[in-house]
This record gives sequence, C-alpha cells and structure tokens, in this order.
Amino acid sequence: MLVAAVSVVAVLYALLCLLVFSLQRHLVFPAPPGVREPAVPGATLLRLPGPVFALHAPAPEGAPTVVHFHGNGEQLADAGWLAQEFQQAGLGFYAVEYPGYGLAKAQGPSEEGLYAAAEAALAHLHRELGVPWERVVLQGQSLGSGVAVEMARRGYGTRLVLITPYTSLADVGARLFPWLPARLLMRDVFDSAAKAPGVTVPVLILHGTRDEVVPVDMGQRLGTLFPHATVRLLEGKHHNNVLSEPEVLEGLLRFAAGR
Repeated sequence: MLVAAVSVVAVLYALLCLLVFSLQRHLVFPAPPGVREPAVPGATLLRLPGPVFALHAPAPEGAPTVVHFHGNGEQLADAGWLAQEFQQAGLGFYAVEYPGYGLAKAQGPSEEGLYAAAEAALAHLHRELGVPWERVVLQGQSLGSGVAVEMARRGYGTRLVLITPYTSLADVGARLFPWLPARLLMRDVFDSAAKAPGVTVPVLILHGTRDEVVPVDMGQRLGTLFPHATVRLLEGKHHNNVLSEPEVLEGLLRFAAGR
C-alpha cells in the first residue's frame, strides 16, 4: 500500500509539473485584457515590420532618448504617463510593445520574441528616426528589466535603468514555487545575473524594500554583479509603486540625462 501511495503521489506530482510547464507562458506573460492605443501629446505610435509597435516622443536636439520596456502586467498604453514625464524633463521617450501584448496581441510571447521586437525597434530608432547610439538610454521595469539587460549585453545604450529587476525568472519561479523544479521547467529564463558582468555601462537599480513579487535581495545582488552599478533601495515601497515619489523619479531623470 505504501508503494502504491508513493506511486500515486509521484504521478500526480509529474502531472502537476507537466501542467505548469505547459501553462507557464500564461503565468510569465499575463497580458492585460483588451487593446488600448496610447494617446500622448507630442508622441507618435509607430507600426514597424513584424509587426512591432513603439511609442515615440522625440528628444530635443542633443538630448538622450530613453527606451522603455514595460512590466508583464502592462501594455504600451500604460507607458503614456512616463512619456509625459520624460518629455517635461527634456528627454526623448521610446517605448516598445511585446509580442502577445496590446496592439501586438495576435503574436505569441516568448523570451526570444521579446528580444527580437526590442532589437527591431532599436534599429528603427537609430536608422529611421536618426537617434545616435550614444544618446540611447535603456530602461526596463520588472519583466522589462531582463529585456533591457539583454539589449545592453548586445551593445545598445550608454546607460541602463532597472526598476524592480530580478536576477533571473528561474530564480523568481524557484522563490514563488519552492516545491517545484522551477529551474528545470522554465522556458523563458531572462538570466540577467549571468549577463551582468559583461555590461559595462553605468547602471541605476531602483527596488522597493517591500517588493512582494521580486524580492529586494535580487536587486541588491544584481548591484554587485554589474561593474558600474548604483543601487537605490526605497524603504517601504512595493513592486508597483517604486516611482510614486517625485524625488525618486527626479533622480531617475537626472541619471538618464547623464547629470
């Protein structure tokens, strides 16, 4: 009877692992329902081949353009308020949509798909919109931090901003589901920790001490792995309100401007 019970438990556990493996992209990429088109004064919605969608607010002459990669529970339209903040600070803003999200919802999301969309949008920013590479600043929030790190690893950007970043999604999965072999099941790893030592641009990391999604120690660890990183821990802040204080946003804007 003991052998039979153990066998049943093992089979159920294997089925659970199989279910998690098959449904993981619904967990990793929980795109919000509906499609909303961003409408930001002074910004243009671009449809690039792919299709890839981007929101562009041009920079004043000689100013940097911040390329933003949003979190996994957002879509391009949710970046509108950030576009306005960067415009008011005299910076350009360029946000990229992910496959499987918002206007690009017809496509399936994946790690490589997000990287491909990001790289296509960066190429368009440089070649078609005329933004020099030395004036590109990368910024990633939550899920987008992994996209921003990969683009920095590929040589894009002269500065890097990471908001509530993770060491890797496999690490996050292992924390959230310690009873599952998360590192073996993950298809989309976004291993920023492994890439960090090769990213030599200045990095600013912002992380709330009460982050309930990505533990704050992951942001702290990344700060030790990038060669030139500044980590700012925000006391009492959670995962989605890191930029709610004006002085935090002002510090981010100064870093992006190179001041």
